Amino acid sequence: MKVAMLVEDLYEDVEFWYPYYRMKEAGAEVVVVAPKAGAIYNSKHGYPAVSQLSGAEASADEFDAVIVPGGFCPDRLRRDPNILRFVAEMDKKGKVVAAICHAGWVLISAKVVKGRKATSVGAIRDDMENAGCIWLNEPVVVDGNLITARVPDDLPHFLPAIINTLKLA
Repeated sequence: MKVAMLVEDLYEDVEFWYPYYRMKEAGAEVVVVAPKAGAIYNSKHGYPAVSQLSGAEASADEFDAVIVPGGFCPDRLRRDPNILRFVAEMDKKGKVVAAICHAGWVLISAKVVKGRKATSVGAIRDDMENAGCIWLNEPVVVDGNLITARVPDDLPHFLPAIINTLKLA
């Protein structure tokens, strides 16, 4: 299995690194994808993540899943048309699209939430619902290939849902 971890500046540390290492632990190849390849992106607390592939280079044919962390990075990621194309293609092909916290903004901009059940941090609930999402206040919501979670405390529910959907367990 090959998993894309999206990143941009001001990502939420635990929402990036917990899935990054948990997916590796489950046996997946993890590739860090960002607007620019080979760039350093700093978390909200200054921890660096180095991208391996740009959104322009990312192809849904090469990945089984994409995970979008929260923090402020989704607000930056959703401005990149190549990132949005990649997420939309992943969804269209039925590949796992997973998002936590504010990452719902990327799903909204990629136009993959209309008519779908999902969750997010409560602060963007209105945004999710205005995009046509059926928003649920649950630790993890699985709607086919779309897997969403609210906050870092939901990570112990979020990652098993991704792993089970990918059949890595």
